[in-house]
Amino acid sequence: MSFRKTLISRIALTTIGMVIAANAWAVEPIEIGQTFMTRGIEPTKGSNGWALVSHGVGENLFTVDAAGSLVPQLATGAKRLDDLTWEITLASGRIFSDGSPVTAKALASGFESVFANNKAALVTGGELTFEVVSDLALKVTTEKPVPRIQALFAEWPLIAFGSGKDGKAVFSGPYSVESFKADSVLKLVPNAYYEGAEDRASVNIRKFGDAQAMTLALESGELDLAFGLPSEVVARLKTNPDVTVKSFPVGYQYFAWLNTSRSALSDKLVRKALDLAFDREELVVAINGGLPATGAYAPYFPFASKEVRLTNLDKAAALLDKAGWMKGDDGMRARNGKPLTLLALTYPQRPDLVTMLPVVKAELARVGIAVETKIVDNIMQALAGGDYDIALWAQHTAPSGDPAFFLNSMLTTGASMNQAHYASKEFDAIVAKFATTSDGARRNELAKQAQSQLFEDVPISFLVSPVWYVGLSKRLENYQPWGSDYHVLRAEIGE
Repeated sequence: MSFRKTLISRIALTTIGMVIAANAWAVEPIEIGQTFMTRGIEPTKGSNGWALVSHGVGENLFTVDAAGSLVPQLATGAKRLDDLTWEITLASGRIFSDGSPVTAKALASGFESVFANNKAALVTGGELTFEVVSDLALKVTTEKPVPRIQALFAEWPLIAFGSGKDGKAVFSGPYSVESFKADSVLKLVPNAYYEGAEDRASVNIRKFGDAQAMTLALESGELDLAFGLPSEVVARLKTNPDVTVKSFPVGYQYFAWLNTSRSALSDKLVRKALDLAFDREELVVAINGGLPATGAYAPYFPFASKEVRLTNLDKAAALLDKAGWMKGDDGMRARNGKPLTLLALTYPQRPDLVTMLPVVKAELARVGIAVETKIVDNIMQALAGGDYDIALWAQHTAPSGDPAFFLNSMLTTGASMNQAHYASKEFDAIVAKFATTSDGARRNELAKQAQSQLFEDVPISFLVSPVWYVGLSKRLENYQPWGSDYHVLRAEIGE
């Protein structure tokens, strides 16, 4: 056989092989590993709405894109009619996974269920009422003024959904649920009515309780995407020719709730001492990436504080002395014969926090504070019980590209997710101004004022602005992570 014929044959065989591989990939499910998964398919419960959007099942009316900009998703726009009333226009031609059209009537019913069952939905606008103007127009009336209705409908509780013939929720995302086994696996198939469905593979999302186990599954070829790799495995994975590792900055912040309802931490002097004892640069080194936190928001947001959070052990010690917690011969502090021992919790779904926990313990020991540590799988249940002093936490603090939701939902007096049990009239007064302020520059300034009040009262210590890591098989080597875990599974996942 001539060289030319041999070359042509090899090219043909290579092309056939590529086609076979491509077809195999289209047939074989994409395997995704994560340390978190929705707790159920009911979209109004807890954080299920957020998780279902992350899993590619649901959508919002508006969302935040890869550049951090607020953009339409199921809606095309919104106009304000008066102080409390807006009209939202929906995109035409959108269809739920059961084949029924996405209409204003269907969405109104779904949103009414969200507001009736999820307190987090009430944070920005209070109770909302809905009036169907036409199939593609929805009038929304808020209980309190909302300067940017688009940002409200990008908030994580407000997943858009309708009701199927069986009464169960139906969604409009690129994937629909085939089967679900709690805390184990979510099997997804393409939504036949979403554009490009014929070129989309099915997906299996597996939950791993241990990020190290997820890493091993990636290395063994069981996974195409491992989301949220522990930082300590990154160097090893980068030597593996079959794995691509990508890092990206996220809108999340790692911080410590300081439970102000506990005896020792009810004293602001003690909380200030803790904040000064945390060494943020050391924590960044421990998790192999990120930046020391300067406040409540990732540094790329315009409303992020630029104030450096200092470590000062001498000042921390002086504050503890002033609060009456004195060092004994063993170097540990006590008051009236009672040792200063704090209980610190975190959860395995965020591997970086698990890495940070013993470092935090060592940092506080330097100023004479003893810390008992505990890792709990259901952190919300543990926090609801109130038996903790410190809780290491990860939170996207601007999921809609706006600063107000985090402050309202997690730090105002009586807020449903206020795990610090913090109550401050001064802080509440600052945050209340968001409801009547639409100017972007002024909202940025209010966010900075609110952060300054938090720095003074210290119900929370902001620790790290992280970067995250994902591991990818050759099949998904072009996958681009961005923003956070709000958009893990997207329509273009396999492109």
